[in-house]
Amino acid sequence: MSSSGYLRYVALGDSHTEGLGDGDDVRGLRGWADRLAEQVARHCPGLLYANLAVRGRKAHQVRAEQLAPALAMRPDLATVVAGVNDVLRPNCDLDEVAGHVEAMFAALTAQGATVATLMFPDVGRITPLARPIGHRVLALNARIREAADRHGVVVAETAAHAAATDPRLWCADRLHAGPLGHARIAAAVAHALGLPGSDDKWTLPLPAAARTDISAWRTVGAELRWAGTFLGPWVGRRLRGRSSGDGRQAKRPTLLPVAASAGDTAPAV
Repeated sequence: MSSSGYLRYVALGDSHTEGLGDGDDVRGLRGWADRLAEQVARHCPGLLYANLAVRGRKAHQVRAEQLAPALAMRPDLATVVAGVNDVLRPNCDLDEVAGHVEAMFAALTAQGATVATLMFPDVGRITPLARPIGHRVLALNARIREAADRHGVVVAETAAHAAATDPRLWCADRLHAGPLGHARIAAAVAHALGLPGSDDKWTLPLPAAARTDISAWRTVGAELRWAGTFLGPWVGRRLRGRSSGDGRQAKRPTLLPVAASAGDTAPAV
């Protein structure tokens, strides 16, 4: 960071960094990386920000498509979050995935950038049908954490707190954070970076929700509706060799000025 603060922030990743779940493709996506850029800009006037993330991208694609453009922008702050799309596949090689992420850590830190990443929550605690892959998520976290330690990468431990799997932080597809979730992720990364004004309030549990007694049959019905609405189409794309990101470009492929946000505007719970 220069004496005047961060000058150029570049975000690399997939749908989570693109901002799915926080806005839409009509009104525009915001997401945790945009929110983080706004927080940084409050203390670093003149911050330029690019978001190269594209939904559906696996770790090797993030590296192949986004690393070179990111390096060309010579960021002094970068975030790298990739791997979730890999662990959802049955033939995922965790060492290979972590190797691609580490290569991005190495290249960006070697150029002098402060790099930050985050840990993925146990998806099995958010989506019961995803429990079989929960161990893979935790194993990938461990590999990425070790790689981060080797390269001096800042880690936001977003998976270490019970609030991370509160359904109210997630949107209906249970794979992407909702606006409140994205706000908490941004706060977590800001805290890990030690930004002025950041704190650990993002770790606190949400206020207790009103208790509702839900029968086992209603729970099963909800799971079946989720599978039909979200899981089925995802599986269909996999079988056809398609991706939700086919034909898509990064939403913010060049460095542009950031308007500092006066505060977070995520809905209260």
